[in-house]
Amino acid sequence: MCYAFAKAYELNMQIFKFGGASVKDAKGVKNIAAVLKEMGTNKTIIVVSAMGKTTNALEKVVNNYFKDKDALAASLQENEDFHHAIVSDLFPAGHHVFEKIQVLFTELKGFLAWNKSPQYDFVYDQVVCYGELLSTTIINLFLTEYGIENTWLDARNLIKTDASNRDAKVMWDTTQSNIKAALKKKNTNYITQGFIASDPNNFTTTLGREGSDYTGAILAYCLGADSLTIWKDVPGVLNGDPRVFDNTQLLHQISYEEAIELAFYGASVIHPKTLQPLQRKEIPLYVKSFLNPQEKGTAVSKGQTLIPEVPCYIVKKNQVLISLSSLDFSFMMEDNIGELFQLLGKYKMKVDLIQNSAISFSVCVDNKFDNLEALLNELKAKFKVRANEGVSLYTIRHFTDKVLRSFEKDKKVLLKQVAQNTVQFVTQN
Repeated sequence: MCYAFAKAYELNMQIFKFGGASVKDAKGVKNIAAVLKEMGTNKTIIVVSAMGKTTNALEKVVNNYFKDKDALAASLQENEDFHHAIVSDLFPAGHHVFEKIQVLFTELKGFLAWNKSPQYDFVYDQVVCYGELLSTTIINLFLTEYGIENTWLDARNLIKTDASNRDAKVMWDTTQSNIKAALKKKNTNYITQGFIASDPNNFTTTLGREGSDYTGAILAYCLGADSLTIWKDVPGVLNGDPRVFDNTQLLHQISYEEAIELAFYGASVIHPKTLQPLQRKEIPLYVKSFLNPQEKGTAVSKGQTLIPEVPCYIVKKNQVLISLSSLDFSFMMEDNIGELFQLLGKYKMKVDLIQNSAISFSVCVDNKFDNLEALLNELKAKFKVRANEGVSLYTIRHFTDKVLRSFEKDKKVLLKQVAQNTVQFVTQN
């Protein structure tokens, strides 16, 4: 990854990223305008995700395209109706935004009509990108009507990646050159899409689910931005998901290193790939509430590990615990383990925890690409295999003995691993 970039080009801009929850309806779009007015709208790049649960709805379109063609038209119409309702609440009848939205849906339907590729992941990226294209088109025009000047940019012309789909790798040199060429005006605002990019043949790629944060970090790094702010429906980064854990606390300050650890273990507020580019240039990241924009939220920057210093809780549900042993009770040697990791890579399994002994090996994985059955079939040819599906992986950073005793008392623990600052549990739901 090449991080060389001329410091002279740094524009001292701020990056604001708004996620799907912040633009789930017309009220959310109006709130973005209010936040921008309140926080300042000069030299701001606005990165926006798809509206509400649009990505999920477009995934349904992809699934119907491959598995249920009779339901395809209805799932497309569902997306069209959702966006039309938002536009109708924001603009008067006859506004040219209606035509622009219709053009995008016509393009989407056209792709589904002429596409010949049987590759699910390729089709996925060409379809789900319309969520971000629709949201930014609507918000671009609304902000203009609201009096906030802004220039719409297609992120696919800025961020170039390899040709892998659904989790593409950024081609940094080309991306930096594109951004430098496109963002020439210093005293203006831009709006662009999170999550999406394009390959060398100009086919759409995506950066992984929740990749809009990463888009913000890419832009921040390439521009030497003053800061990246992620606007959420929570007050900042909490020490645990309040939907799962009781009495959670707001973390006022997190170091880059600690934030990377939390993201690696699955903290949902910050995308794992977001932090490395920011750390390289020590660009601060703020996580703030779009409902209360004047509140300080959480700052991720160089400095103290955590303020306040409290245990941090993370849970990843619907994981798979795979336990392997050799067929003849021989040792699990490096060759076995190396072969296993090759297979995990082949089937795109994200490894969250590993534990091995002389004759056994356990790994907790995220089956996000639905390749578990194929993986298990290949493993069974060489190993004794047991798979526990639907397990939960809990991680506690900065734990205490009291915290561990309280946590374990009411859970069925299948696997436990303790390190200096971190303990992980795989539990049966």
